Amino acid sequence: MVPFGPVTFTPLATIEVEGRDVRVTLHTAHDGIEYVGRLFFAESGWSNNGIPDRANLPGRNVDDVIALARTLGPEDLTLRFRRANAEKRRYHGLRQITLELLAKVRYVNQVGVSMRTGLLDASAAHQEMELTEAQMHELVEQMTHLAGVES
Repeated sequence: MVPFGPVTFTPLATIEVEGRDVRVTLHTAHDGIEYVGRLFFAESGWSNNGIPDRANLPGRNVDDVIALARTLGPEDLTLRFRRANAEKRRYHGLRQITLELLAKVRYVNQVGVSMRTGLLDASAAHQEMELTEAQMHELVEQMTHLAGVES
């Protein structure tokens, strides 16, 4: 979900899973079409947002999404926590390289748009694209070393 506006954070509940307290928070934002909420699960003591549930909770407004989330009982939240925990990212190095590669792709596009709209001359744009392409090749080479490595 790519938010088009501010993200609303709504504390929903604290559930107990195998003797651990897990904080459940709903993050809601508008995606350009509708409001979409995602549940995040964080064990007590965690300072980050926690692990996201992969499922979305849609609504016409933030209140609709919150109302839908509040229909989920402790059993449903526990099942969603277990699913989120089972699906959490394990290959952080590869993920980081992938994010860097995507940032380079966006940058190349930005340079191309700037060139076509006259904000950047063609030779400067070509030079910048070649440099970025070389950086992208280096990232792809690093991917082969990080594939399958858990961190």
